[in-house]
Amino acid sequence: MTRKYVNQLRPEENINEVYLVTSRQLRPNRNGALYLQMRLSDRTGSLDARMWNVDESILNRFDVGDYVRVEGNTQLFQGAIQLIVSRLQRVSPTEVEAADFSLVNTLEIDRTMNQIAERLRGITNPFLRALADAFLLDEQFMAKLAESPAAVSFHHAYPGGLAIHVANMLALASTVATLYPTVDGDLLMAGVFLHDIGKTEEFSGGQELAYTDAGQLIGHVTIGLEMLAEAVAKVEKLLGEPFPEELLLRLKHMLVSHHGEYEFGSVRLPMTLEAMALHCIDYLDSRMAACVERIQGDPPVDNPWTAFFPALNRKFYRGTQAGS
Repeated sequence: MTRKYVNQLRPEENINEVYLVTSRQLRPNRNGALYLQMRLSDRTGSLDARMWNVDESILNRFDVGDYVRVEGNTQLFQGAIQLIVSRLQRVSPTEVEAADFSLVNTLEIDRTMNQIAERLRGITNPFLRALADAFLLDEQFMAKLAESPAAVSFHHAYPGGLAIHVANMLALASTVATLYPTVDGDLLMAGVFLHDIGKTEEFSGGQELAYTDAGQLIGHVTIGLEMLAEAVAKVEKLLGEPFPEELLLRLKHMLVSHHGEYEFGSVRLPMTLEAMALHCIDYLDSRMAACVERIQGDPPVDNPWTAFFPALNRKFYRGTQAGS
């Protein structure tokens, strides 16, 4: 039977299909009755879904990261398609084609990981090159990098998303270093590679986009600093001399300041050229990815605008050909 992908959905359709649950929440309506709000997705996009008149026991039937077969009807709500679910049943992962739900395939991830390694091999500073190698040669770390998301919901929020985010940023960093020769290109490339390493421990692996206990309690910046300290100790042992103190300080500063602003969770404001460049590159790739994912992932309707995107407090204009 032909699958009904999210990007094929139209208003006023009867739906009986399997989707991946990427978020779920019980909410009360105006009368205090509970309803289930979910985000359902496949490899083509995602949409909001609601199930009316439920109780808390519904949460025992499935979890975020599960596949569910839903029956219901689509409708247009505030310019976007949503699904009103009448029946819902968890489906075993063995009963689905994983490729139908993955935004990236194994070949693309392999290519991305090779791109990351190739960029880092261009580092000439012996300490930074040895530091990069300490991670590149760590098979367990690289496996986690290849399957980790970059976020739970905002950007690159899918297995492998972190690697794609890092690869994009390394490509941008190469251009920035060329345009601004006063920037230390080696340090910028190393900082880009390492700025989000803590996310390999912050998020659980697989399709479930959720925080680990360490992710909830201390976050990826603190985790990343701990991972950096362990790698530096390996480098010092390998090279037989201390890691340069100022170089390490500048690298740590890049990790703690890459969010750019205190209101974005930055521990410090960027105070070096490389830290400022890192923040700008991170901001550019994360925002562009979020915009592209929203524009391409919304089910098409006869409306040139996407649904409202709360994370960026706006809609996006797709153009007059939207929905054609």
